[in-house]
Amino acid sequence: MSNARTARFSRRGLLAAGGALGLGAALAACGDGDAKSGGSDAQGAAEPKSGPWSFKDDRGTTVKLDKVPANIVAFTGVAAALYDYGVQVKGVFGPTKAKDGKADVQAGDMDVSKVTVLGNVWDQFNVEKYATLAPEVLVSTTFDDAGTLWYVPEASKDKIAKLAPSVAVSVYDRQLTAPLERVWELAESLGGDMKAAAVVDAKKRFEAASERLRKAAKAHPDIKVMAGSASPELFYVSGTDLSADLEYFKALGVNFVEPTEEAKKPTGGWFESLSWENVDKHKADVIIMDDRSSAIQPADITEATWKKLPAVKAGQVIARSAEPILSYDKCAPLLDNLAEAIEKAKKVS
Repeated sequence: MSNARTARFSRRGLLAAGGALGLGAALAACGDGDAKSGGSDAQGAAEPKSGPWSFKDDRGTTVKLDKVPANIVAFTGVAAALYDYGVQVKGVFGPTKAKDGKADVQAGDMDVSKVTVLGNVWDQFNVEKYATLAPEVLVSTTFDDAGTLWYVPEASKDKIAKLAPSVAVSVYDRQLTAPLERVWELAESLGGDMKAAAVVDAKKRFEAASERLRKAAKAHPDIKVMAGSASPELFYVSGTDLSADLEYFKALGVNFVEPTEEAKKPTGGWFESLSWENVDKHKADVIIMDDRSSAIQPADITEATWKKLPAVKAGQVIARSAEPILSYDKCAPLLDNLAEAIEKAKKVS
């Protein structure tokens, strides 16, 4: 994560970091509600639902509308998950387009040329453009127990809240399966075709991948895994207590490197910050690295201390989606990739 993000953590309670779940502080929420439908498995159109619509989100707020919302605006990662269930959104905010104009990793399979991007980076949200979309509901994740909406700027949250109700899906201090189920429920309420072959198959693949990771972890209990994220100045080591993906992996038996509670205190419990000189503090056999565009990717890390790490020298470094796209289709590969890394890993720590 970047310096800017690190500063935001200290300023606003260090909300979503997860050792890599960073990107700053919180934002605020207001209201509740969600999206409508689109294709079933990104192909045919799902049957539109009629009549009143309501959804109780993870803040305990119930949004009620006269009809299923069609004008949906969502955080990019949530929009990508809804897309996998055939639910289309009109606008997005959050990392959507990379510098080359192609889809950001958090945009999944969405055609980013067909959505209105209200903000592509932290603290960017075009309220005026948002209003022109005539939004019926705004959807985002939340990384704290207060329900603050991820990537909704603090400075404009009140203006944004007046334009449409909001729905929050919590990814805070719970295993990955919980937000996956909530997004499924949300997509279904919005008209997504949850019986589509691709959707049914994806859920089966997730379940199979979960079992594969469980078996891999049980067969290789000595393999230690470290979750990291890189910035120019610091290396961040995630603890597993608050991040949905890491909590689930740990529950399946993965042996993680854990920063001490004292080391995590400055970051609200999410991660430990290390200088590059001290990047070898923790011993690991496999390193899973934050794949978001806000983090430096392993191939671009030039620090000599990094290159000397046993896991790096052994080629035992893989990507980690620190903010997973919450569909079974996108999460199944995360489990398979980690399982494969553990299955093949040599004990080097």
